[in-house]
Amino acid sequence: MEKSPVTLADVERAAERIRPYVRHTPLLRQMKMDKGLGCQVYIKPEMLQITGAFKLRGALSKILSLTQAERDRGIITSSSGNHGQACAYAGQLLGIRATVIVPEDTPSVKVENARAMGADVVLWDRSYVERWKKVHADVEAHGYTIVHNYEDLDVIAGQGTIALEIMQDLADVDTLLVPIGGGGLISGIATAVKESRPEIRVIGVQAEACCPYYVSRQNGERTRVTVRQTIADGLACDWPGENPYPIIEKYVDEIVTVSEEAIAEAVRVVANDAKLIAEPSSCVGIAALLSNRVNVRPDEKVCVVLTSGNWNIDMIGQLLKGEHVDCIG
Repeated sequence: MEKSPVTLADVERAAERIRPYVRHTPLLRQMKMDKGLGCQVYIKPEMLQITGAFKLRGALSKILSLTQAERDRGIITSSSGNHGQACAYAGQLLGIRATVIVPEDTPSVKVENARAMGADVVLWDRSYVERWKKVHADVEAHGYTIVHNYEDLDVIAGQGTIALEIMQDLADVDTLLVPIGGGGLISGIATAVKESRPEIRVIGVQAEACCPYYVSRQNGERTRVTVRQTIADGLACDWPGENPYPIIEKYVDEIVTVSEEAIAEAVRVVANDAKLIAEPSSCVGIAALLSNRVNVRPDEKVCVVLTSGNWNIDMIGQLLKGEHVDCIG
């Protein structure tokens, strides 16, 4: 097997870098969910992270590794929202100018939060390709350093610190359920798990409306898909990342998909049973258990990573009441 571009040692170094700046989020035992989900349920609530999402881990891992000259020139990224907020916060914390290119239909709470932290937020085309053309044009013009939300290896290592905390807090965890969008989160988590505790299952979950990693695994090669409308806007991705894809193929045991209806129900279950406000993209792991997409035992200790909580609160309210919500995409 080829050597992975990110290693357990990289994740451990990232943990040391970011430790003074991030929260070690709690691991919550959710006995109320056990019967309905068919296992012993644990939740890793990254919506309790500073900025309301796990993305701060990866952003800080990258930005703290920059030279002073790179910091002085500023950073830039494109993001559906949470990574952009993380870069904005890191820029504010470290005194670095941050520019964030976001889709024009990004939930307003994500845009407002990034601007409140001092970032230059530019609304651009929802097309991933067009947004990254804008990023590269601005890099050419201003000399910014790109902080890519899932291709950057330091970002991937930073996201993997979630797994270190889970294994520290629950030494006998059996299975991790992790959302997959661009693939940076699960790449880091799977690396940390499989290079230290290979017996632990790592299962990735995608929305049926945007599942390039699922389709690519079925086809045995990277495959582009058409992204349909989805409430899981944070997972919208049509093409597996160049760096995450081989890591995921090497270390992730299984990839499953879930419907829009299951995601909406999962948001309601998390709110009702765990008393947490999670955005739909966060809840695909719960959705996979609800819809029996993952085989689990009643005595199996399953940790579900809830990635974020930054979504328009009125739209979450509509989901909780079972009302129709306009999809993103």
